[in-house]
Amino acid sequence: MNTYQIVRTEHLNHFKKLFGGYMLLWVDEFAWLTASRDFPGCSLVTRSMDKIDFTCPVESGSILRFNIMPESTGNTSVVYSVNVFADAPGAEDEKLVFTNKVTFVNVDKSGKTVPLPEKLRPLRSELTNC
Repeated sequence: MNTYQIVRTEHLNHFKKLFGGYMLLWVDEFAWLTASRDFPGCSLVTRSMDKIDFTCPVESGSILRFNIMPESTGNTSVVYSVNVFADAPGAEDEKLVFTNKVTFVNVDKSGKTVPLPEKLRPLRSELTNC
């Protein structure tokens, strides 16, 4: 799934580049949204983020594309790979600026891990209209 975010001045650090904390917030939120759509009815929480890798600084006005894809599914958890690309103002091509893997675990109301359903959410083309 692709999700987009624009980098505004309020997202910048003292070097006038994207503050890494915002990137981590967006990665966690957008990956969770993707996982929640893939596993409807589940209560997913972030378990971990692997190898947080900021490969390039990001300028104000850049459009970020978050490419989030499922990588593996276990009994109670699912891992998503996240690649973030930036399209800087005036640039002709986007560049890879961040990579990560996020693991979510399915929990019940008491916070205890519980198994994920066997089948992923159907493709959108398979859904019926109301």
